[in-house]
Amino acid sequence: MSLEVEKPGGTESTNRLSLKRHDSLFGDAEKVSGAKHHGSEVSWSRTLHLAFQSVGIIYGDIGTSPLYVYSSTFPSGIKNNDDLLGVLSLIIYTLIIIPMLKYVFIVLYANDNGDGGTFALYSLISRYAKIRLIPNQQAEDAMVSNYSIEAPSSQLRRAQWVKQKIESSKAAKIALFTLTILGTAMVMGDGTLTPAISVLSAVSGIREKAPSLTQTQVVWISVAILFMLFSVQRFGTDKVGYTFAPVISVWFLLIAGIGLYNLVVHDIGVLRAFNPMYIVHYFKRNGKDGWVSLGGVILCVTGTEGMFADLGHFNVRAVQISFTGILFPSVALCYIGQAAYLRKFPENVGDTFYRSIPAPLFWPTFIVAICAAIIASQAMLSGAFAILSKALSLGCLPRVRVIHTSKKYEGQVYIPEVNFMMGLASIIVTIAFRTTTSIGNAYGICVVTTFSVTTHLMTLVMLLIWKKHIVFILLFYVVFGFTELIYLSSILSKFIEGGYLPFCFAVVLMTLMATWHYVHVKRYWYELDHVVPTNEMTTLLEKNDVRRIPGVGLLYTELIQGIPPVFPRLIKKIPSVHSIFVFMSIKHLPIPHVVPAERFLFRQVGPREQRMFRCVARYGYSDRLEESKEFAGFLADRLKMFIQEESAFAQNEAENDESSPSTEVPEAQTRPWRSTHSVVHSEEAIHPRVSNSGRITFLANHSVEEEKQLIDREVERGVVYLMGEANVSAGPKSSILKKIVVNYIYTFLRKNLNEGHNALSIPKDQLLKVGITYEI
Repeated sequence: MSLEVEKPGGTESTNRLSLKRHDSLFGDAEKVSGAKHHGSEVSWSRTLHLAFQSVGIIYGDIGTSPLYVYSSTFPSGIKNNDDLLGVLSLIIYTLIIIPMLKYVFIVLYANDNGDGGTFALYSLISRYAKIRLIPNQQAEDAMVSNYSIEAPSSQLRRAQWVKQKIESSKAAKIALFTLTILGTAMVMGDGTLTPAISVLSAVSGIREKAPSLTQTQVVWISVAILFMLFSVQRFGTDKVGYTFAPVISVWFLLIAGIGLYNLVVHDIGVLRAFNPMYIVHYFKRNGKDGWVSLGGVILCVTGTEGMFADLGHFNVRAVQISFTGILFPSVALCYIGQAAYLRKFPENVGDTFYRSIPAPLFWPTFIVAICAAIIASQAMLSGAFAILSKALSLGCLPRVRVIHTSKKYEGQVYIPEVNFMMGLASIIVTIAFRTTTSIGNAYGICVVTTFSVTTHLMTLVMLLIWKKHIVFILLFYVVFGFTELIYLSSILSKFIEGGYLPFCFAVVLMTLMATWHYVHVKRYWYELDHVVPTNEMTTLLEKNDVRRIPGVGLLYTELIQGIPPVFPRLIKKIPSVHSIFVFMSIKHLPIPHVVPAERFLFRQVGPREQRMFRCVARYGYSDRLEESKEFAGFLADRLKMFIQEESAFAQNEAENDESSPSTEVPEAQTRPWRSTHSVVHSEEAIHPRVSNSGRITFLANHSVEEEKQLIDREVERGVVYLMGEANVSAGPKSSILKKIVVNYIYTFLRKNLNEGHNALSIPKDQLLKVGITYEI
C-alpha cells in the first residue's frame, strides 16, 4: 500500500512521487477504541458537587456584570425613564437567548467527550472531515472514536456533500483554522480584560464612602489585587474552586436580595419589561443612539463562553443545574432591582450598583464584590488555560509545560507562561485605560466575536456530525447569528474609543499561532522529504561502523514512518546506538482521551538482531503526559507484553502454515494489530526454526522470558532521551515575508518558548540534543 504525498504549493519533489508505507503504524496510529469520559454517566451526588464548584469557577464573570452594565449602556445619562424598561427588556432577553438557549441547551451538547471550547469544536469536526493542515491524517481518522456507519438518509447525503466540499478546498481548511485561532485569540482577550474591568469596577465602589480617593489610587489598588489573583493560579482550579464557590454563592444571594428589595421599595412596575414590545419602543425613541447603546447591553453576558470552555472541568448537567437554578434568577433579579431604583433616581446611573445598596449592607456587599470580581477573572482564566492546552496538542503554539492541577478531575490545567503574560497584559490595560467605560468598549468586541466563531463552528457541527434537519440548522444560524451581528455592529462603532485593543491583541496572537503552525507543517514536510527507508537501516549502521552501548535510547521524532533525518546525523557524529533503541513519536489524536491500555504501538525497525523499534505513544489533547520515570516503566512493560503476544501469534501462525503447506502468505501483507502487539525478535535470545512454508516460529517460552529480562537489565542501566534541535531557516529564494516569518518570528518563539523536554517531563541529565538545520 502506498501513500501519495503532494507538497504544499502543488509541485512534488522528484524523489518522492510515491512514498511507501514503511510499516502499518501509519494507519494503526489513528485506531483507538472510543470511551466515555467526563460526565457521560456520573452520579447525582458528584453532579451536584460539580454544580456547586462550577458556581465559583465559570459564573464569576457573568455574575459581576451588574457592576457596570447600566453605566456602560447610559454613558451620557438617562434621557427618558421609559428607556429603562427597553434596556431591561434587552438585558433579560439577551440573557435568555445567548447564555441560556444557545449555550446551556444547545452548544454544551457539542462537547468533545466532555471537553468544550473553540478547539474542541475544531477537533470534533476534524474527526469527521480531513480539515487539519498538518499532513499526518489518514483515512483511518474516521475510526478514532465512536465511529459508526449510518443508514443512508437525506441528512447523511447532505453531510457527505459538505464533507467532500471542505476536504477538497484548501481555502475552506485555512478559513476554518483561521476561525478557530481567532476564537482562541478572543478568549485570551477575555482572560486579559475580565480581571481589569471586574476588579476596577468593584474597587471603584469605595469612593462612595471615601470620596477623597483619586482615580489613580483606585487604579493602583486594583493593580495590587490583580497581582495577587494571578499569583494564586498555580494552586489550581480545584483548590481555587472550593475557595471561590462559597463566596460567589454569597454574592448571588446578596445581589438577588438587594434586587428584590429595590423592586418592592422603588417600582414593581418594571416587571413590564418582560414584554418585548418595550424593546421596539426603545429603538423607535432613540434610533441610532439606541443601537450604539447595545455595546453596553451585551456586557450582561460576558463570560458566557467560559461555560463552554470550562466544560472540561465539570459536565453538561452540572452547568445546566447551576445556571438555571442559581445564576439566571440571581442576576435577573439584580438587573430588575437596579432598573426599579433608577426609575426613581436616574441621576445615579453612573454608579447604579453601589448607590442602590441599602446602607446597612454596603460594607458587606463591597467586600463580597471585591471577592466576586476576583472570582470573575477566574472564569476566563480557566477557559484560556483549557483552550490553550488543546492548541498546544494541535501544533498551533510552541510546547510549554501544562500542569494538571487536580488528580481527581480531568481537564484542570495551569500554564505558567500564559498566566504570566495574561497577568502582565491585564495590569497594563488597567493602568492605561483607567476607567471601566473605556475597557468595556474593548471587552464587548472580544465577547461577541467569540460568540460568532462558536455559532459558525456549531453550524458546521450540526451539518456534518449531528445531521440535523436543515430547518433547525437555518433557525439556529439565523437567530443567533443575526443577534450577534447586531451587537457586533454596535460595538464596532466604538472602535476608536478602545475597541481597537482586542483587534490588536488578536492580530498579534493569531500571527504567532499561524507562524508556528505554518513552520510546523513545513518542517514536517521537510522531514518526510528526507526520510530514510527502514530497509536501509543495516546499510546505514554498517556504513558508520556503529557500536552498541548499554541502556535504552529513545529518539523523539514527529514522523510515524521511516527513519527521521536526524538519526543519520546522530550516528555520523556519535557512531554508537543503545542496546535497545526506539524511535519515539508522541502523537496527539483529535480526541480528548486515549485509553492508557492502548497508549503504545510498536513495530520493528531493521533486522531482528538490532533490537530497534518504532513506538507511537498516542494521547488525546486533554491527556496528561506521564513523568519520565513513569513513562519509561510503562513503555518497558508494554514492550515485554508485546514480546509475549507476538511470540504466541508467530507460533500459532506457524502451526497454521504447517497444516496448510500449500498456502503462502505474501511478506508484504500486514496482519491486523492490536495496540498491545509488537514485533520483537533477537537471534541471540530467540532461536528460530523454519516451517515447511518458510515462516519463522519460536521453540520455547524461556526464550521470550530471556528477552524480557534483557529489557529489564537495559532499563536499569539507564534510559537516554534524544531530541533533534532543529534550526529552521527560509531558503535563499524565499520571499521577504517568508524570511521574516521563518527566520525572525518563528526563531524568536522557538528560542524563548519552545522547551520540548520540559513539556515532555524529560530530566536534563538524561537528555541529549542533536543539532540539525532544515532549509524550507
